[in-house]
Amino acid sequence: MSIKLGFKKSSIAFTVAFLSLAMTAQAGVVYDYIKSNNELMIATDANWAPYSYINDAGEMEGFDVDVAREIAKRMGVEARFITPSWDIITSGNWNMRWDVSVGSMTPTESRSEVLNFPAVYYYTPAGFAVHTDSPITTLAGLNGKNVCTTTASTWEMYLQGNLDMIDAPAFSYKVTPGTITSLVDGSACLDDTRLGAGVRNDGIIDSIPMLQNAIEAGYPIKFLGDPAFHEPLSIATDKGNNDPELDAEIARIIAQMQKDYTLTSMSMKWFKNADGSSNDYTIAY
Repeated sequence: MSIKLGFKKSSIAFTVAFLSLAMTAQAGVVYDYIKSNNELMIATDANWAPYSYINDAGEMEGFDVDVAREIAKRMGVEARFITPSWDIITSGNWNMRWDVSVGSMTPTESRSEVLNFPAVYYYTPAGFAVHTDSPITTLAGLNGKNVCTTTASTWEMYLQGNLDMIDAPAFSYKVTPGTITSLVDGSACLDDTRLGAGVRNDGIIDSIPMLQNAIEAGYPIKFLGDPAFHEPLSIATDKGNNDPELDAEIARIIAQMQKDYTLTSMSMKWFKNADGSSNDYTIAY
């Protein structure tokens, strides 16, 4: 009795091509692959306005999206967006699922063990907010309370008391929560917070521009106290597929975008007050 194997030549060829690609990536020529494939695969958030989100037309939009598209344009390739969860992006070991993260990632000592940070492209503050009906009026009022934030984020690290940012302004821990509720993203925390003070949480910490955007969108929340800390935000690449040429090209492009005020124009477009004026929350060179 003969047994016919179900493998086709095309399947074998695909497997060989995939293994060849993986070996190429490990050899440190990811940038060459990006150029030859005419595509930059970009990981970012799908639900984090005004940085990155899917609009009503089903298209990616936001500050980080504009930055990413401009990086791809200056590389001479197309931009393709991928939206894995934040904890997967920050854990590294991407295995060629995407090439870069353009998602407002803060460089930290712990993240630097698995990721490279070739270029900081802007700075922004983090802050606390509570439901508009909350009896809490000071940051100290959140001590011992339930505070919601994004899992694997710098805001979660802050609440845990182990925020290890690299080259960031000095800060102090102003809130020591009793319970930390870590959800998939800030929008999930906002949805819980809007249910009422103390229903799902007593407060939230996130990027101030994101919280401002939520207030302008009608969420019943209000800021609490001054910014908790200011953080640098960087492009990230995977240490597992380390490519100095890719990192150098990203650094060159970001420096160019700073010099010609492209980043400034983008921040003025996306970070505005309700009256249309530019806010002071976010600094893009």
